[in-house]
Amino acid sequence: MAFDLVQYFSEQIDTQKPALLSQLNRQERREHIQEINALTLGELIQQWRENETKVYQEINALDPLYIQEVARHLTTSAHNESILAKAELETLTSEIFSLQLHELKQLHDTGSHTQNSIRELLIGQIEHLSGQANDWVWSTNNLTELIGSKPIPQDDISLDASMKEFNQMVSQQHTQDDQAQTETVVSIPTWSKILEPIVALAVLWVLASAACNIFA
Repeated sequence: MAFDLVQYFSEQIDTQKPALLSQLNRQERREHIQEINALTLGELIQQWRENETKVYQEINALDPLYIQEVARHLTTSAHNESILAKAELETLTSEIFSLQLHELKQLHDTGSHTQNSIRELLIGQIEHLSGQANDWVWSTNNLTELIGSKPIPQDDISLDASMKEFNQMVSQQHTQDDQAQTETVVSIPTWSKILEPIVALAVLWVLASAACNIFA
């Protein structure tokens, strides 16, 4: 597995760029920086796939115009759903992308890396990027194989809520059973209704016969 640049860059941003989004609380700052860290690194990987020689040269050149161009491209993309203001977002993107390139250049020089080893390092980051950001990040930098990689949080169901639901179900079942028993007790069999006129005729016949015997 390749060295984790995602985590490494995140730590370097905290160390070298503490002023970035310092007006936000710690959690919000971390989330925004994590998004842009994934956004720019993913963009670098995608550009490397398209033209690795050019990107390798850019890593070694550290051209401010290239950094600005990439930052503006990502910021103005129709897929970018960051809630940060565009000007602030572009500045943040530029700062983080610049730091990433400088760190890669330093790793390249101190580690005696070649174009091939940088390729392995960058392509190996896809595994580390998986699940690290929302889908709009991958749509923006066109790293589309990572779309859907972030787990969807499930709502926790408390024990009290579960017990309440269970008790309601049991109570409803008891109510239905009681209603069924009541209907069974008070219901009149259908066959008894059919025999009612026959029984009445039989009674009348007996009474008529008795009357005839009396007056005979």
